[in-house]
Amino acid sequence: MAKRSELREKAMIILYQMELYKSNKISYEIEDVIKENLDIDNEFVKEIVYGVITYKDRIDEIANENLSEWAIDRLDLCGATILRIGIYELLYTETPDLVVINEALELAKKYSSDNIRKMINAVLDKLINKKEEK
Repeated sequence: MAKRSELREKAMIILYQMELYKSNKISYEIEDVIKENLDIDNEFVKEIVYGVITYKDRIDEIANENLSEWAIDRLDLCGATILRIGIYELLYTETPDLVVINEALELAKKYSSDNIRKMINAVLDKLINKKEEK
């Protein structure tokens, strides 16, 4: 059984691939993209993929409110995808905040530049602080 961090990485790759398809006007079925990337059916991966797709507009809005003088569309595609997953998990899942931020930063270290990683960290930090204020 794959570890959650590996599954999260799979979800990121699937979402990234869908963004590439969309920007190149290639049609796709979500289930097919998931199947291409997973050996076995996995609910955790599906939850993240469908969750990010379902709440994408709201997630992007939140990202843009918390990116100082930047917009999520200006991040590289991997960075934007990692940030979306992080925001989704913080707001819509029971995953502990610390796990969300650590996982996002690990993915960013592997797939994005240092600057993007710092932005992801800053946004997720702000969101966690806002959650704690409530």
